Amino acid sequence: MSTPPLLLVLDGNSLLHRAYHAGAGEGWLDQDGRPVWALRGLVGFIARAAAYLRPDALIVGFDCPDDSARRADFPGYKAHRPAKAADLAEQLAGAPELLTAAGIRTVVPPAYEADDVLASAAAAARTAGWRSVLMTSDRDSFALIDDHTSVLRIRNGGLDEAVLVDHAGLSELCGVEPWQYRDFAALRGDPSDNLPGVRGFGEATAAKLLAAFGSMDAVWMALDGGQEHLVREVVGARATGRLLADGVRETVERNQRLMRMRADLPVPELSSTRLPLNLATFRIALRARGINLGPSLWALTGGVPPQRDPEPRDEDPIPDLRPWVFRKSMTARRDPTPGQLSLF
Repeated sequence: MSTPPLLLVLDGNSLLHRAYHAGAGEGWLDQDGRPVWALRGLVGFIARAAAYLRPDALIVGFDCPDDSARRADFPGYKAHRPAKAADLAEQLAGAPELLTAAGIRTVVPPAYEADDVLASAAAAARTAGWRSVLMTSDRDSFALIDDHTSVLRIRNGGLDEAVLVDHAGLSELCGVEPWQYRDFAALRGDPSDNLPGVRGFGEATAAKLLAAFGSMDAVWMALDGGQEHLVREVVGARATGRLLADGVRETVERNQRLMRMRADLPVPELSSTRLPLNLATFRIALRARGINLGPSLWALTGGVPPQRDPEPRDEDPIPDLRPWVFRKSMTARRDPTPGQLSLF
C-alpha cells in the first residue's frame, strides 16, 4: 500500500515569535529600513522543516489580529501579556501577506487562532485519508494527536531541539492519552494564557488522576456520587479537598472550554495546498522584502538538496542542512525567559 500524503501545518504566530527572539541581535532590515529578521527566520523554519519531513502540502495559520472569541468568552484570556514590541508587531502583521505572495496557502481565521487552523487542517487531512504534522511551540496541540496526526513541537534551541510527538510518544511524555490531554491541561492550567489551574495539580498529579478515572467528567461524577474516597485513594486528601473547593469545577470547565480548538473552520482544499511551489515566484516575494534565500528552498519548490559550499556565502545562511535528530523526551526542556512568554 502507498503511504498517504503528508500535510504540514504550521502555527505562524508561535514560529515567528521564536524567530524574532532568536534573530533580534542581527537586526536585519529591508531596503526601506523595515525589520525582516523574524520574517526571514519564519521562512527558514518552513524551509528546513520541509527539507526533513518532505510534506506533500503546506498550510500556515495565524491568529486573528483584531478579534478573539475566547477573550469575548473570558476577558482575562491572555490579558496579562505585555504589548508587542513595534518591530515584532510589524513583522507579524506582514507575515501572511509575504507568505501568500510566495505561494504558500495561509489562513487567518476571523476571531480565532492559529491553533484552530491546525485543528481544522488536521481534521480535513484525516477526512481525506492524509497524514498531518502540526508544527508549533504550543503544547495545546497535543490534544489533536491521533494515528494520523503528530505534533512537531519547537522548543528553545529551535529545530535542533524539536520533539516529534505521536500517539505513543505522548503517553511517555505526559502520562495521558491524546483524548485526555485537554482535561490534563485544564487541571494544570496555562499561565501563558492567564488560565490558572487547580492548586496543587501539576503534571504528575493531573496525569495520575486521569489515569485512574479517564476524564474529569468521571471525577466529578465520583465526587457527586458519594465516592470521594476513590479520588482520595488516587491523589490524597489534600488534592481531593482542592477539587471540592468553591469555584474549582467552574475554573476547570472554563479552561476546558477555552482550550478546545475549533476543528470546523474553513481551510483551503488540500489539492490547492500541494507542493512544489514556484521558485521564481517565491524568490521574487522574498526579495521584495530584502530576503535572499535560494537553494534552501529546494524542498518547497521541487528542487534537489544543495551541495555544501566549502566557501561561506552571504546568501542562504538559514536553514543549514546539518543532521537533525528528534529527541524522544522533553524531560530536559528549557524554560522560556520572561521576554519569550508570548511564544507559548
